[in-house]
Order: sequence, then structure tokens, then C-alpha cells
Amino acid sequence: MSDENESAGPMAELLAVMAALRDPKSGCPWDIEQDFASIAPYTIEEAYEVAGAIEEENWPALKEELGDLLLQVVFHARMAEERGLFDFADVARGIVGKMVRRHPHVFAGARGIDSAAAQTSAWEEHKAAERAEKPGGLLDDVPAALPALLRALKLQKRAASVGFDWDSAARVVEKIAEEAHEIAQAQASGASQTKLEEEIGDLLFAVANLARHLKADPESALRAANEKFLRRFRFIEKTLAAKGRSPAGASLDEMEAIWQAAKKEEAKL
Repeated sequence: MSDENESAGPMAELLAVMAALRDPKSGCPWDIEQDFASIAPYTIEEAYEVAGAIEEENWPALKEELGDLLLQVVFHARMAEERGLFDFADVARGIVGKMVRRHPHVFAGARGIDSAAAQTSAWEEHKAAERAEKPGGLLDDVPAALPALLRALKLQKRAASVGFDWDSAARVVEKIAEEAHEIAQAQASGASQTKLEEEIGDLLFAVANLARHLKADPESALRAANEKFLRRFRFIEKTLAAKGRSPAGASLDEMEAIWQAAKKEEAKL
């Protein structure tokens, strides 16, 4: 394990590398041309790649992906420094201050935090107090750029903090059935594509709400469903390939039968 001094050297090197890449006279043309908006999609992508490495338990890849994500932080901080907004040290000081402030049981000798659940509750209280000091409405600072499922969760949690919430998961299930029925009605009535998308959005929002009530992460649940679909479809391809065929040449009934066989195989594991 590296100590603090050992990590300080590479961090300074990374900051110097980014400064060199952004140097207007001798830097890299691509890096020089970038701005916050153009780099933001890469930042999001790198965060997902970190999550992917963790999900796969690929620790060498995680080390690499964390480096890529750190580079994104350094890139944004460098651009901010060039514009006189803030620098990397300000970013680091800001997060250090936040962590110390939100963990008084660790850094200020406060008592009463003896479990992860208690810490989560205290964390949310600190965040609520900080939001109360800022102007604007309760939902104003939920970032619009978040992935839609994550943003739905944050909006719902924020509204629930003041009591605007369903009183049980069962009520949310009823809401899901209602939203699904409205989609069928809209389709039957020849509703516009815009209207259908609106109704589908309502359904997805309700499903995210159900996941929250059941303490499930909808993003993780959907990723798992994606992987399950991928795994079973590959089973279809493999089964057909053994017969010298492909899905394009198979009927839906035939593929469904193989799909069910895949489910039975998984059930044995």
C-alpha cells in the first residue's frame, strides 16, 4: 500500500502532464480544443467503466479505469484553473471539508453513529441542512444530466423527505398497473408518438419508484436483466449454430422454446 507521500508525487506528475497537454503553444491540439461540455460525456463514460470493472471483479481493470476517471477530474480542474474559476487543490480542499463536516462522529468526537444505517441517516440530515442554506426549491439542485433512472430516484427521494410519497410498495404496484393501462389506451386511441413516449415515461418513473420502495437499485436491476437477456440469447444462437442455422432463419416459436430451455439450464445452477 502506498502512503500519503508516495501518492503525492504521482498526483503532482499527473497535474503537470495535464498542464503540458493543455499548453497553448506546445500541447496536444485535441486536448487544447476541449472544453467542459466536450469532456463531460467522457467523464460519464469513464465512471460507467469503473462500475463495469467492479461488477466483473476485474481488479487490474479497476486500477486502470480509476486512473482514467481521475484524469477526467484533473482535466476539468485544469480547464477551470485556466479560466480563473478554481484549481485541483480547491477541488480537493472542498471534498475534504465536506467529508469532515458530514462525519462529525469521526473527526469531531460526536457520538451516536454506530452503524451504517445511522451514518446514512446523519448524512442525509447534513445534506438537507446544507440545501436549506441555498436558495431555490427542494428539487432544483438535482442535476439534469444524471442518467434518467438515477435522476428519477433522486427526485423521488427528495420529495419523500418532506412526505410527498406513496405509503407502501403495494400502492406503487397499483400505480404501475394504472400507467400500463394508460399506455394501452393511448395506443388504442391512435395517440401521437409524443403522447406514447410521455405515458412510457410515466411507467418507467413508477417502476423506479417501486424499486426505491423495495430498496432495490433500478440501474443495477436493469443491468442484470440486460446480462440475463444477453446470456439467454447467446444460448439461442449457440443452439441454432449447432444445427447449422441462425436466429434469422428460425421462427419465433422455435427461439422461444430454446429460450425456455436456457431458463431451465440456469435454474439447475
